[in-house]
Amino acid sequence: MTALEFSNHVQLLAHNMRQAAMRLTQDADDAKDLVQETLLKALLNREKFLPGTNLKAWLFTIMRNSFINNYNKVTKRSSNSDFDDFLHHLNHDENFMTHNKGTSSFVMSDIQTAIDALQEEHRTPFMMYYVGYKYLEIAEMLKIPIGTVKNRIFIARQELKAMLKTYQAGA
Repeated sequence: MTALEFSNHVQLLAHNMRQAAMRLTQDADDAKDLVQETLLKALLNREKFLPGTNLKAWLFTIMRNSFINNYNKVTKRSSNSDFDDFLHHLNHDENFMTHNKGTSSFVMSDIQTAIDALQEEHRTPFMMYYVGYKYLEIAEMLKIPIGTVKNRIFIARQELKAMLKTYQAGA
């Protein structure tokens, strides 16, 4: 794929990227900055993209990682940020929410209650994985073996699945 073809394909996806960036940042200016940063990284690293793979997924991965990296930089500078607010903004995706705000607030409340009910040793690695950390990063940060991280995340998923069985299709 030539540089011009690559640029054209990236430009076609820019509108979707702006919508996703707005969902992540909840601020129009920050969303524009995030899209601009993502496009710059994509164009500078064009040779790392493998033709025939999913360009949209590649771009959205760059965007998500940039957002997480920027968030980590901000939280290191300012400890006033609330982690729960971050999780809310990161996961606020209207494509997965019902239009009935009453129903969605009950569902979100049930999910949060289920997460809060997890044992701390399972909840912490699960939430870190959920916001985008890799297994190895979690293991290093928590100073536990990577197998323990994977096991704890698996257990947390199983427990959440059991606690939220009401919301499973066909249940």
